[in-house]
Amino acid sequence: MATKPVIGVLLGDAAGVGPELVAKCAAEGFYEQYCKPIVIGDLRVLERALEVTGAKDKVKLQVISDAEEADWEKGLPVLDQKNVDPEEVPFGVKTVVSGKACLDMLKLGVELWQTGKIGGYVFGPLNKAGMHDAGLTLESEHHYLAKLLGHTDPFGEINVTNGLYTTRTTSHIPISQVSADLSENDGLRIKRAIRLSYKTLTGAGIENPRIGVAALNPHCGENGDCGREEIDVIRPAIEWAQKEGINATGPYPSDIVFHKALVKKEFDGVVTMYHDQGQIALKLIGFEGGITVAGGFPIPIVTCGHGTAYDIAGKGVVTTASFENAVKQCATMAAVAAK
Repeated sequence: MATKPVIGVLLGDAAGVGPELVAKCAAEGFYEQYCKPIVIGDLRVLERALEVTGAKDKVKLQVISDAEEADWEKGLPVLDQKNVDPEEVPFGVKTVVSGKACLDMLKLGVELWQTGKIGGYVFGPLNKAGMHDAGLTLESEHHYLAKLLGHTDPFGEINVTNGLYTTRTTSHIPISQVSADLSENDGLRIKRAIRLSYKTLTGAGIENPRIGVAALNPHCGENGDCGREEIDVIRPAIEWAQKEGINATGPYPSDIVFHKALVKKEFDGVVTMYHDQGQIALKLIGFEGGITVAGGFPIPIVTCGHGTAYDIAGKGVVTTASFENAVKQCATMAAVAAK
């Protein structure tokens, strides 16, 4: 049997449900099925989470100061960062302290991967506003990761639900701006999204992945009578990808592309033109279990599809389905990368 990969498990925002997710999975013996986990964060935050989830007496902890000290026979290794006093970070409250700790643990995870001590990492939900308050000047954690890695190739969120990967061509922009962004530089954004989809799918062990590319306009533009983006920009980008050896097809009307992907199982991944085109479909079919892959990076990084859930933090009621799927995905990608 192949050796399970060593995976970093980052607690995420201390005021949210991330630590509880980590604690619950540990209490259920979940990690051992897929990886060798090393928890990264403040020991006191994890202990608080074990307390509120009723798992205090179910998990044996091994506090370490270096990842190389991890011995899973002695308990769950915790790389204690000693940087978040729970008294300063009550549940459900955004703080600079926790925002700074999130930035630090993301950075440490990258450094541990760069030195070969972990094969990738999964992180609990972060609070973006808290990280900005703590000094993050970039748009998101993905841009922060790119900076840490010196990464200049395409990168971005890949959403995965029920085994289907979706990649956005445009993301957090007004609908009124989508067409202009798609057409910019001869469809460069579409080409980047298709390549990013391909790289992420192959990184997950899917050979020659089938990628369906969504249209922008109703009825795929009706041969130009209802918009020309499909003719002028999207189709040429698909043809470019095919010449690059990528198994991409389309464009397909957005009201049938997910039927073809999810019901007929014709695609491994779908490239969408804007944010909600893919998110509505995925959250409808699997809101509880969806995950987000940090696509394009050489290091496997995955998180659950939901946020910090401040409204239920500290109550011990958060469900772990999404976080479990994130751990599975990260372990799979780490194993593929190690081959």
